Amino acid sequence: MQDTQWMARALSLAKRGMGRVSPNPMVGCVIVKDGRVIGEGWHQKCGSLHAERNALAACTQDPAGATLYVTLEPCCHWGRTPPCTDAILEHKIARVVVGSMDPNPLVAGKGVQILRDRGVEVETGVLQEECDRCNEVFFHYIQTKTPFVVFKYAMTLDGKIAAYTGHSRWVTGETARAHVHETRNWLSAILVGVGTVLADDPLLTCRMEGGRNPVRIVCDSRLRTPVSSQLIRTAKEVPTLLAAVEKNENAGALEAAGAEIVLCKEKEGRVDLADLMVRLGARGIDSVLVEGGGELAFSALEAGVVQKVQAYIAPKLVGGKTAKTPLGGAGFPTMDRAVRLRDVAVTRLGEDILMEGYVPCLPES
Repeated sequence: MQDTQWMARALSLAKRGMGRVSPNPMVGCVIVKDGRVIGEGWHQKCGSLHAERNALAACTQDPAGATLYVTLEPCCHWGRTPPCTDAILEHKIARVVVGSMDPNPLVAGKGVQILRDRGVEVETGVLQEECDRCNEVFFHYIQTKTPFVVFKYAMTLDGKIAAYTGHSRWVTGETARAHVHETRNWLSAILVGVGTVLADDPLLTCRMEGGRNPVRIVCDSRLRTPVSSQLIRTAKEVPTLLAAVEKNENAGALEAAGAEIVLCKEKEGRVDLADLMVRLGARGIDSVLVEGGGELAFSALEAGVVQKVQAYIAPKLVGGKTAKTPLGGAGFPTMDRAVRLRDVAVTRLGEDILMEGYVPCLPES
């Protein structure tokens, strides 16, 4: 019981690194001696000390003989910082309790084994599901070298993202919209199609106090994004990428305004989204929020690059034959071909509901 209590505390500390540590994992650590906490810490930003070393540095008494609770297996290799296994051994920690094992090939069980070989008692798998979920982005990225992709949308109860006139402010209430900005703070980048830019002229920034703006990416095969758009006018302040298949006469003005053009492979006349994800991953972008529009969202699902779906549902009925829905594209032809989410969770956000689930794989042809 005490192990889960202290691991839950370590997990809450880990989440303080949200939006600050990518592409590293979020990690929290609590050191307990004689039944009370003597030190705690978390990984605060990429390149800084890891959670274990921060917790050891914060100890109010000698940690020799203590139990160290950490949400992710301690690292055993040199990266930007020295191995945490060395620090644990140097401080004579008697017992280590681990939430998640690290899938990074440089660690992958080696950290735990080093500690056991040196006589440290190690227990693994405490609150593993919760710890794994905390680092779902890192786990996906470290194993695939491509971003963890979340497809997000807000719709009315009858499945509309706007009225037939195009009016869409606001589908959901303030609580749900605040949650969206928390997600923007969490993930590294945000992706929209050029159609959304032309129709809505969005800013795509994080508007929560102390939040971090994601890298803004427009899927714009033929570089139609206007230089006068909010995205381009603020491109020197917030990193802005335009994913295209070729440069044209608009490229010079867009680049002069601060936008970066990323040339990708072409697939059926559009940016190949699988190729784009590989290119983003190579840049260290570990996660992407897909916000619109419907054509891009369906293409992303069809391409198999989406890992998670967030659907904000408002208790409103707006109707309209021509009112837009979250997904466009050709659509899947039969219900048995539909993308069926797994591990679905439902959260109440004010009057609205957030439904989240994971995409296991594309239906077989």
